[in-house]
Parts: sequence; C-alpha cells; structure tokens
Amino acid sequence: MRNIFISIVLLSCFFYGFSLWGNETPPNFLVVLVDDLGYGDLSCYGSPNLKTPNIDALAAEGMRFTRFRANCCVCSPSRASLLSGMYPDRTGVPGVIRTHADNSWGYLAPNLTLLPAALKQFGYDSAIIGKWHLGLETPNTPNLRGFDFFHGFLGDMMDDYYHHRRHDVNYMRHNEETIDPKGHATDLFTDWACQYIRKRSDEKKPFFLYLAYNAPHTPIQPPPEFLERVQKREPDLDPKRAKLVALIEHLDNGVGNVLKTLEETGLSKNTVVIFTSDNGGQLDVGAFNGQHRGGKTQMYEGGLKIPFLVRWSNRIKAGSTTETQGVLMDVFPTLLELAGARINTKGQADCFTQRIDGLSLCGVMLGEKESLPERTLYFVRREGGLPFGGKTSNAFIRGNWKLVQTTPFSPLELFNLADDPMETQDLKTKAPQEFRRSIQGMMLNIQEGGRVPWQASTNKP
Repeated sequence: MRNIFISIVLLSCFFYGFSLWGNETPPNFLVVLVDDLGYGDLSCYGSPNLKTPNIDALAAEGMRFTRFRANCCVCSPSRASLLSGMYPDRTGVPGVIRTHADNSWGYLAPNLTLLPAALKQFGYDSAIIGKWHLGLETPNTPNLRGFDFFHGFLGDMMDDYYHHRRHDVNYMRHNEETIDPKGHATDLFTDWACQYIRKRSDEKKPFFLYLAYNAPHTPIQPPPEFLERVQKREPDLDPKRAKLVALIEHLDNGVGNVLKTLEETGLSKNTVVIFTSDNGGQLDVGAFNGQHRGGKTQMYEGGLKIPFLVRWSNRIKAGSTTETQGVLMDVFPTLLELAGARINTKGQADCFTQRIDGLSLCGVMLGEKESLPERTLYFVRREGGLPFGGKTSNAFIRGNWKLVQTTPFSPLELFNLADDPMETQDLKTKAPQEFRRSIQGMMLNIQEGGRVPWQASTNKP
C-alpha cells in the first residue's frame, strides 16, 4: 500500500509540473561535480596562478556563490547529500565507502529515493558519467538507484588516471558491463558526456546529466602537455603546485568541451548548469582553499567551503554573486522545483514524501530573493584508523557561530566566523552560553542521524 500511495503522490507531481510549464519545455540539468577542488582553485575564486576560462565563463554568464559548503569534508557523504537532499548520516553514508569492508563507513539506505528517480516523475531521462562512489555492488549501483544510464567508475579513486584501477580492481562500467577503455579518465568522462548530450539533442524528454569527474583528486597526474604549458607560464611555481594546476586546467578544458557541445546541439539556452566540488582541496598536494583554515578531511572551513556556480541563460543574471549560505543538499530541492515541483516554505517538495533537509536555491538564483531563511547547519564524518577509530567528527553552524570537533579525539572548539573567518580563536570559555546551545544543536542532529544504519549487514534486505 505504501508504494501505491507514493506512486499516486509522485504522479500528481508530474501533472503539476506539466501544468506549471504549459507548452514550454522544462529545463535540462547538467550538474558538474569535481573531486577535491579547493575553494580558491579557480581563477574566478581568486587563484593567482590558475587559468580556468571555461569554468570562469559560468561565473561570468551566471551566478557565483561565495558562502557555499559541501555537506562533508570527504567524498561519499557529500555525494549522498547532493543526490538525496538530506544530511549524510540520514542517507546511511556518514563516511567514505571503500573497497575493503573493514575500512568502509557507509551503506546507502535501501528506501532512499535519489534525484534521478525523483526527476523521473517529471519525465526526465537521467545519466551519470564519471565517479559514483556510493556503492560497489548490487543493489547500490547507479542503474539500480534510479539512473537510466551509467558510464563511469564505481569506486572512490583511481590509482592511475590512465589504467583506471583501484587496488587492482577494475571499477569502470558501461551500465552494468565491466569495460576497460583507454585514455586519461578526465578525457574519457568528457567524451562520454558529450556523446550523451548529442544523443539527447534528438529527444524531446528533458535530461539530468550528473557529470562527476575524478579530477583533481590524487594521484596528481596531468597530461604532459598541460604540465609543460603551466611550467612555461609559471617557471617559479612549486613543482607540486604546478602539477595540480595542470590537472585542474586539463579539467577546465574538459568542462569547456562539454559546454561547447551544449551550444552546438542547441541545448545550452534551456539547460541549467551547476559546477561545484565535493569538498575542499587536499593541502599536501598543493591545493589552495582561499583564506580559510584547513583542507580536505578537516571540519574547518578549508575542508567544507567549495566553489558553486550556476548558469541558466536569460533566467539567471549574468555576472551576479550571492553571499547566500548554501550546501550541496540544496541541489536536490532546487532541481525538483525547477522541474515543476511545488516547494513549501521549508524548502521541501509538497508532492514528495521523503523529508528533505536542503532548501531550494531557486528564489536566490532567479533574483526573487536576496537570501535563504536563516538555518542551522550540521556536518558529520565517520572514519577509521588511529586518528578516528570508527567514530565521528562533527561541526555545527548557527548564525556566525561554528562548533568544530575535527577529529573524535580533539577538543571541541567554538569560533565566530564573522569576526574570525580563519578559525584561530576558540571562544568556548568566553561564550559559554553559545557553546552549550551549539552542543545541544549538534547532539539533536547526531540523534537524528543515528536512526539510519550505515553498515551493509544491517541494511541488506
């Protein structure tokens, strides 16, 4: 009966969306998620030695967010939030899903409806090109979790961008088929995305393309010609930094080819393009996270703050910026609303039974609102090894106050981000009332997330 009820409700969504758009075709969606790109590692976000003209064009032609965060400081949890609109631990993915079970810290909840399945109710065809990282086997592969098409990599990272293996396992797939393509992974994902877009140009149904690049995740392995170009242009650049810059510029070239294909197929005008990252940059490989403390794996702002750009021709004001505080889980309700769903005052779809934690960004993007309603934000990461021991690290933001425990064994710290954006002055003894309020807010979120199992053995039917 529950499934019948959900089907009836979602069917009503479809008819509402049809009436909303009338004879006008609903927009296509291209979400480009890159891996470990630091907040400051784009020209349009202040990098002094990077040239990313194609990604910068999205900022020039659309909106740039300056206070956007990932839902986690590492991969899998952020991806789960983007595709569900929920906090990571409520999806069953508080930590990184890995090849070896004794070091894997998440299992995608069986009853969770992800974005491609939700958009399908509005007539969308959905594809993922690139990195999945939310499950390595049935039932948690892309085709079994709502995507119509998958051409990419199941795993967490590649040990080599040209050989595409992880721990000597081949995770490259074309839908459910194991494949062994030749070439740099960034080029492969770019080519496959362009092929999908060209195919969709002959179809009437709108599409959702989730293009998830591995770059610029380690290993830092740019094509030689891109490294040579950077070294010639920036001869004094640290060699480690030069390799990362070259890998990012190669990524920018790939994004440019995808955007060019949208133009050539006539799809660009009615395609909402989002570009963002899953977490902050990795410091020990030369990443630049802007004027923020820390980086990937840390709950400080350098691990959470990410670039976020959105373009929709003639709908979003070109060259606009916003200080709206957004997070990756906001992508889910945003795309649902653009597809035709009615979103209530809490940012949730009236016709969608699954509770959504994110808020729709539509009003801000379209210039109808200056900002989103004030809200608290919660961040979680579960991890193994000696620094974590299978426990969680957390952060909690209320207004300008941020409570941080960046490892389970480190002390809680309280910062005022307005006065101290670099998070250098711990104020928990000077602001004891706010410290207690923040701990209480964090505890409530931890309790909420604890209702969802994150181990495969307890989640499998």
